[in-house]
Amino acid sequence: MYELKPIGFVESSLVDRESAPMQPDEGAPEAWLAFVPEVADGLRDLEIGADVLLFTWLHESDRSVLTTRPRGDANRPETGVFNTRSPDRPNPIGLHRVTITAIDGLRVRVSHLEAIHGTPIADLKPVIGGIPDR
Repeated sequence: MYELKPIGFVESSLVDRESAPMQPDEGAPEAWLAFVPEVADGLRDLEIGADVLLFTWLHESDRSVLTTRPRGDANRPETGVFNTRSPDRPNPIGLHRVTITAIDGLRVRVSHLEAIHGTPIADLKPVIGGIPDR
């Protein structure tokens, strides 16, 4: 048995899946991450300008999906869901690389987030390292 408790929720101008962009670079707006008071100490040391990995629980997803046509394009071949970024999957964990643009107490504003309003936040982690030199 596993338990996942939201540590906050997304506050966004995106209110439904149909109007949300599929990827952050397709017009995703800035959004606020509103954290619950119990995790306040965990927000210490976050900095404006930092890149972070935001993990969300895509609560409106269909958890029975195992194959999909990428980007909903009927002309594309059916693909195993684990080789796509589809939100519909057995464990609908969203992964978003965002940049912190503002911090206001328990609220953290981030860039280009394609998650809809009310999406539960599972975790937040710093981006460390980069692409190594070859």
